[in-house]
Amino acid sequence: MHPTSTFRALRRLALFIVPGFAMIGGSASAATWVYVSNADSQEISVLELDRGQGTLKPVESVNVGGQVMPMAVSPDKRFLYAALRSQPFRVASFAIDGASGKLKKLGEAPLADSMANIDTDATGRWLFAASYPGHKITVNSIDPKTGSVGPIQQLLPTAPNAHAIHADAANRFVLATSLGGDNVSSWRFDAQTGVLSPNDPALTTGAAKSGPRHFIWDKAQRNVYLLNELDAALHVYAWDAARGTLQLQQSTTVLPAGFTGKAWAADLHLTPDGRYLYASERTSSTLSGFKVDAATGRLQPLGQTPTEKTPRGFAIDPSGRFLVAVGQESHSASVHPIDAATGALGTPQRLPLGKNPNWVEIVEMP
Repeated sequence: MHPTSTFRALRRLALFIVPGFAMIGGSASAATWVYVSNADSQEISVLELDRGQGTLKPVESVNVGGQVMPMAVSPDKRFLYAALRSQPFRVASFAIDGASGKLKKLGEAPLADSMANIDTDATGRWLFAASYPGHKITVNSIDPKTGSVGPIQQLLPTAPNAHAIHADAANRFVLATSLGGDNVSSWRFDAQTGVLSPNDPALTTGAAKSGPRHFIWDKAQRNVYLLNELDAALHVYAWDAARGTLQLQQSTTVLPAGFTGKAWAADLHLTPDGRYLYASERTSSTLSGFKVDAATGRLQPLGQTPTEKTPRGFAIDPSGRFLVAVGQESHSASVHPIDAATGALGTPQRLPLGKNPNWVEIVEMP
């Protein structure tokens, strides 16, 4: 073979082989850490998700000295924030050790009330919080150098039972649910000052006693999915990213066929590729699956899967292969494999946890 031909052949072989080795090396070194807040044992469980086995391995248990519930991870995945819903109301800041998954406490900062939900803005400089018993939303500063949460810098009253609060991907608008007021409020957000101001229109109103609870945007920021707690309805809204407004497109339910109890829906999440959506319902202790239409964002029901008893919180790992659900009354976690072709949830692997596990955050490190 001519030397030039040999070189070209070797070069083609190298281009084929090297990415494969890089992928193998990357998967071998990548780690997936799972954080679960256990309210009644006042601790955060740090776990490792073994994707090969579909299991959780305990890493450590971190005592937080209070009823720990909602958590949030910084956009750069370096920090974990945990809100305590017992007196004194506060948020604990932790640094995440990427190599071990362990948490190092950085400090605590006051919160204005018992908070049902916390989240950061897209820059990681501001912490939003929504108070169910206090009927308010707040903004705390976050130190950009240390990652620690600082003082409350804004407090705004809402309709009864504020429940969830998140910023859109553009960091221009913030939405917050009012479970008792049956509405979603829209706020303009100044990322430089961390100040919220009412949008126009300020509210999207739902049916009476429906109880808007948790919501998520799709990755393309075309749709918002909203789960009601009290009637277990799941709504698809078109999102106007320029105006910060919602337009109802579809309504369905997360209740199993023949359900006769009191609806008590809780959480919802999309797979990272946006193909499937799942929602938890606590009375039936089930996870409802939906296939997402790629063109319209509308939902096609896939049915229900039994999971941990009273599944208040769950999360989907960044690979989209596993769903981790925790049961407030089973005090355990289930790792459900997700069938990429159908969205079906497989037989779970289980792990005992602390008392009243209720919130799950998953962080993947390279």
